[in-house]
Amino acid sequence: MLTFSRRAVVFAIFTLVSLCVAPASAQSNVMSQKRASRPDRSKGVQSEFGAADPEIASMLKDVSADHIKATIEKLVSFGNRSTLSAQDDASIAAGKGIGAAREWIKSEFERYSKDCGGCLEVKTDDFMQPPSRRVKDPTRLINVYAVLKGTDPESAKRIYVVSGHYDSRNTDNFNTTDPAPGANDDASGTAVSLECARVMSKHKFPATVIFLTVPGEEQGLYGSKHFADMAKKEDWNIDAMLNNDIVGGNKDPQQNPDIVRVFSEGIPTTVLTPGTPASAGTPATPGTADATKVRQIRSLGLEDDSASRQLARYVLQTGQIYSASLGSFSPQMIYRQDRYLRGGDHTSFNEAGYTAVRFTEYREDFNHQHQTPRTENGIEYGDWPKYVDFDYVANVARINAATLASLASAPAEPANVKIETLKLENGTDLMWSASSDGDVAQYQVLWRDTDSSRWQHLQSVGTELKAHLDISKDNVFFAVRAVDSKGHASLPVVPLPETRPAQPTRTPE
Repeated sequence: MLTFSRRAVVFAIFTLVSLCVAPASAQSNVMSQKRASRPDRSKGVQSEFGAADPEIASMLKDVSADHIKATIEKLVSFGNRSTLSAQDDASIAAGKGIGAAREWIKSEFERYSKDCGGCLEVKTDDFMQPPSRRVKDPTRLINVYAVLKGTDPESAKRIYVVSGHYDSRNTDNFNTTDPAPGANDDASGTAVSLECARVMSKHKFPATVIFLTVPGEEQGLYGSKHFADMAKKEDWNIDAMLNNDIVGGNKDPQQNPDIVRVFSEGIPTTVLTPGTPASAGTPATPGTADATKVRQIRSLGLEDDSASRQLARYVLQTGQIYSASLGSFSPQMIYRQDRYLRGGDHTSFNEAGYTAVRFTEYREDFNHQHQTPRTENGIEYGDWPKYVDFDYVANVARINAATLASLASAPAEPANVKIETLKLENGTDLMWSASSDGDVAQYQVLWRDTDSSRWQHLQSVGTELKAHLDISKDNVFFAVRAVDSKGHASLPVVPLPETRPAQPTRTPE
């Protein structure tokens, strides 16, 4: 986990949301309307927003705490996985340093691919990182990832990413010799990405899933930034990114082993241009904002309806749907891009304009993060496996896998979702364009009270591309999603106001 002494992480929203809905056709007499109350987890009540897919539920049983434990212990065995640590051939052969860790991760992806008949394409993203405040010399960084290609030619263009960073650090960023075990930060997140690859590679999905591991996180999110920028340059359609960083469920008496936090940006980062700090001979510059987008967000009240926040809600509902596989474990939405003074690889994807969230344990123990192992005044410091709750990490892997599988099985989101705001009325009319791919069995309108954090109601409109509801758009927030015949739902899309058509210019007679 990267610690920022002063990083301008901008919280700005890229939004497709509005407080509205639109008219359904006259034939929509048989719309099914449901109210989804918060499930009573103690009784194992399923969410009314969907039923568990038996194949996905079966897949989640394959997630192994023992396998995750072995992965984390193996990563710790490389001694110091600092981005700046050894990666020469001799060190790799000796099993020490970040180079050895990287080669082992690659070999694991290749092993999973062999087990599934070559279903994974194992790749690397290799680049030189120029010197910076935390990188003294030009340093080679290599992202390692595996691609599970979607089975449907059109749906395969949609990509879902799960990631963890495999570099570690101790008290001194430039100390590459003393142990930097990094069991929780972030062998745990790397283990989640690897475990998702292992279990999901045994199944097929219409859309594409990428299992990513990156270095350079502790020095400035360099690995994830290079990957996200590469994806943007090559016009990859990354529909959602799940970042796992410090998901070890640190064994602390005050830890809550039943909750994983899901951080998401409100106002999209892409709405703002961050300022730059002063440097030698160059004064600091203030950040700027897209005034038009900021005004729209404020006027519509969409501060909590960015695409990344919709992804966080999707994770929450997926946890409810698969509660039988998770027991008492559940995600908790945090309305922040990240913790105070900290940052993570999802930010690189947000800055590239992608939808992304971060998973982190409920309560962190800073004695077991970024510390050179030692004992002082009776306090033991160091990020060792003995402080990791492997069952907790397994549950984090399950909620990641369930979310990825659900999204990769679902149709694409409906496009051009609009709400009619051209006249004063108490009802709501919504309209949208069909999903670009997937087996769409129905579209559903979701809504919630303006003071609610989660979707509370849904109404199916079949395959209609419009809906009318006798609900005031001033009182609720709306969204529309596409659902296939097996109940897999796309991410919800919040409508924006329909604009009035431009009037033709009259030529003087």
